[in-house]
This record gives sequence, structure tokens and C-alpha cells, in this order.
Amino acid sequence: MTLGEKLSKLRKENNYTQEQLAEILGVSRQSISKWESDIVYPETDKLIKMGKLFECSMDYLLNDDITEKQGTQPAEKESFWDMLKGQFHERKSEKMIFGMPFYHIGKNAHGFFAIGVRARGVFSVGFLSRGIFSMGLLSLGVISLGVLSLGLISIGAFSLGLLAVGSIALGLFAAGAVSVGLISFGALSVGCFSTGALAVGKYAAVGDHAHGMIAIGKTVAEGSAYSHIGDMTTADIPTVIECLDANVPSCLNWAKAIFEFFIQ
Repeated sequence: MTLGEKLSKLRKENNYTQEQLAEILGVSRQSISKWESDIVYPETDKLIKMGKLFECSMDYLLNDDITEKQGTQPAEKESFWDMLKGQFHERKSEKMIFGMPFYHIGKNAHGFFAIGVRARGVFSVGFLSRGIFSMGLLSLGVISLGVLSLGLISIGAFSLGLLAVGSIALGLFAAGAVSVGLISFGALSVGCFSTGALAVGKYAAVGDHAHGMIAIGKTVAEGSAYSHIGDMTTADIPTVIECLDANVPSCLNWAKAIFEFFIQ
């Protein structure tokens, strides 16, 4: 079996197209075709890379009399990416959608579906991930999930977004152990309208300890316009709504309506 025949066999066994193998090795598709046709021989460094990629020895590749793989190349110290590649091979779809491969799995993945150390796509998963729907250690997307998450809808240990949920959450709507937002829910909650164990609200706060213009607290309530300790009665609600109407700017009427619905 010739070198070219072995390369073609190994490539197909590992589900690579000539284009995909060419990209991994940093050569043209025509070079792969010439190697497999035994028109030209690969350079030594390319043979070494293919030996590692296909887990076969140089003897197997170069000796026409050897038809079965005889072990792998002597292992060098693996990089983090080398170890990660052991879990999944570089893959890229030939089918295109919106100018991107339908899927791409690799170190720097860019596709409609992208999975990699760095991933960028409509649906992306990676340590550093960017996409419409994004999930990763550091995640950026319209809908984002990650340890550090930034997005229109954001969920993470540290979360920033229009709607943010996390241990520490910052957003227009924020919910978390520590949350800061226009409308905020959390153990420690700060915002224009806040609810939590310790709630601080510019206009209204509801919680165990409540501090705001309108404060409704189980234990402590400190309000500049209105304060109430304990559960509210139906008789208290008109007074609270009157205070809100008098002090909340019209641009926040929608937030005021949410709070009024919450207390009723």
C-alpha cells in the first residue's frame, strides 16, 4: 500500500474531507489530492503532523510493505488544545448557511453552530463564546449563558443584560444574590423598584429590611414618603399608589404598574 493510499484511507476513516484536512495542515486542497495520488510527497513536518493526527507511526506511513498501523508517534508534552482535540476532532460542514459553515467544531470555530475554545456563530458554545444564542465561560450574545455573561437576556455567575439573572446581576430587570437594576430582585437588591432581604429602592422597596421613598418591610421600613412594617392591608394600597403617582416620572409608568401589580 502506497503512502497516498494510506493517507486517503486514514482521512476517510477519520471522516475528514480533503478541504478539512488541508485546513488543519495549513496546505491547499490540491496538495492533499496530489499526496493521495502519489504525485508528490508531503514535507517531513506535514508527515509528522499527520502521524499525530491519525495516531500512526512513520514506519506505517513510509513503508509500503506495512499495511496495518503500528502505534502512535512518541508523545510530546501536550498543549491544552492538543488534549482538547483528543475529545473532538476539527470538523467543518461543507454546507453553508448565511455565508457560514452549517457547523464548525474546532479551536477557533465559526459557523451557524459553533463549538470550540473560541466560538462564534448563531448558536455558539465555547470558553469564549459569541453568538445569538451563546454559552461559555465568557459569553456574549442576545441570549447568553456563562460564568461571565453579557447579553439581552443574560444568565451567569456575573450577569449583565436587559434581563439579568445571576449571583451578581446588573440589568434593566435584575435577579440575583446581589442585584442592581431598574426593577431588582435579590438578597441584596438595589434599584428604582427593589424587592429582597435587604431592599434599597429609589421609589419603592419591599423586603425584610426596606429603605426607599416608599418602604414596606417585615422587620425594618425606612421611607421618606411612606413606610409600613408587616403585611400590607387593602387600606394601605391606595396610599402607596397615590405616593407613586405623585413621585414616579411618566417614563417609568410601566415599571410603576409592575410594582403596583406586585403589591396588590
